[in-house]
Order: sequence, then structure tokens, then C-alpha cells
Amino acid sequence: MPEGDTVYQTAARLRRALEGRVLTQTDFRVPAYATVDLSGQRVDEVVSRGKHLLIRVGDQSIHSHLKMEGSWEVYPPGGRWRHPAFQARAVLRTAETQAVGFLLGVLEVVPRSQEDAVVGHLGPDLLGTDWDADEAVRRVEAHPEVPIAIALLDQRNLAGLGNVYANEICFVRGMLPTRPAGEADVPACVDLARRMLVANRDRTVRVTTGDTRRGRTTWVYGREGRPCLRCGTLIQRSELGRTGLEERVTYFCPVCQT
Repeated sequence: MPEGDTVYQTAARLRRALEGRVLTQTDFRVPAYATVDLSGQRVDEVVSRGKHLLIRVGDQSIHSHLKMEGSWEVYPPGGRWRHPAFQARAVLRTAETQAVGFLLGVLEVVPRSQEDAVVGHLGPDLLGTDWDADEAVRRVEAHPEVPIAIALLDQRNLAGLGNVYANEICFVRGMLPTRPAGEADVPACVDLARRMLVANRDRTVRVTTGDTRRGRTTWVYGREGRPCLRCGTLIQRSELGRTGLEERVTYFCPVCQT
């Protein structure tokens, strides 16, 4: 699933293509919004909120979430799409460009005044201009019994982290993903989360190790059965869940993490 840095980059790309321009045609290919027509209106702004995207047009907001396979892509007018048309969920055209949302996990058009109904549950946005580290720490620490990896992934605590970052933060902080949040240095984890996302928000390749070479960009994520880059112990893989939330895949070094 795309993480906050990927969504941030997507918003920046859409901003360059759409912001300040008048929509000449809109096509929402989901039944609930198939009749919505925003043509003739100007795109006011495009913003990311954690893993969510908001394209604000007049008094409406186009809300999307990429989930596992979604993407927004920009093409010149009449440009050939890189994906089949049946995968398109939204098409936004201006005189200069077209933006197409493919396989979007969530797509809806909501009144701008009701954005809180779709993103109001989110915790502080790690890449937002209104980032509030103290509030993120407070939310995580409010549930000390929750495994730290699950707490970091809970978008109600802080918005923008996915599996890659949660696993990498646990490794860098020397914690097993199962360690209860109440036994972790939560302010240090939150600070590291912010620094990692900021470092990667403009990169084409996500790097948490400082090493851009193939197979060395992450410490543990996706490295099951391969030697730990610090101690050489084979990286292990497991699953971790919490009641009411989906199970998450975790990667860890059994020597470097306790």
C-alpha cells in the first residue's frame, strides 16, 4: 500500500497539472458519482492528508485513497494511457492536461464543508504543514498495551505510515514490532517517523538505510531470510494483528531487536 511519501508526491504531481486550471470534462466511473459533472469549475487546490488525497473544486472535494493498487497519472491531451481504460475510476481534463485515477481504492465526491467526514478521524499528518508531534505522541501513549508497530500504523494516531516505515522504525529503534507501546520511547519513534518521511518525500526510491544500492535500501522490510545488514542474522517474518484491525506483516532481526 502506498505510504504518506508516495501520496505526497502524487499530490504534488496533480497540483502541477491541475491547480488553478478549469476542468473541461470530468468522468467519475463509479456508480454513486457517475452523474457528477464538475466541468467549467476551477481546481482550487490539491492536498494530501496522510494516505488520502483531496482535489478541491469549488464547493466540492474529490476524495481518493490509493489502497494497494491505485494511482493517479498525468497525460497530455489525447495522450495514450499506460493502463487499460476499464481500470480508470476518474478522469479530469483541462485544456492543457488530463489526470486519470486508476484502480482507486476509494473515490468519492463530497461537499467541501464535509471533508471531516472522510479525513477527520486521522491523526496528525506527518508531512502536513500542521504537523503536531505532541498530539501524535499523546494518541499513541493513550493505548500502552498496543504493540508499537500496530500503534504506528494506526492512522488515527498519526497519518502517513505504512508497513515499510513501521518495520524500519522498529529496527532502527531496536524494538521488536510486538513491544507494547507503553514500553517504547514513543517521542523518539514519532520523531524518527517524521524524519524518515521528510527525507523520502521527494525521492524516487524510498531509502531508510542511507544506502541506495539494490537490496540495501531497507534494513528489514521485504528482506525475510536475508542477512541483517548490521549483524548478519537472518531476517524473520511474522504477522501481527489487533482486534478490529487487519493483520500486518512484520520483518525483524531477532538479535538487533528486543
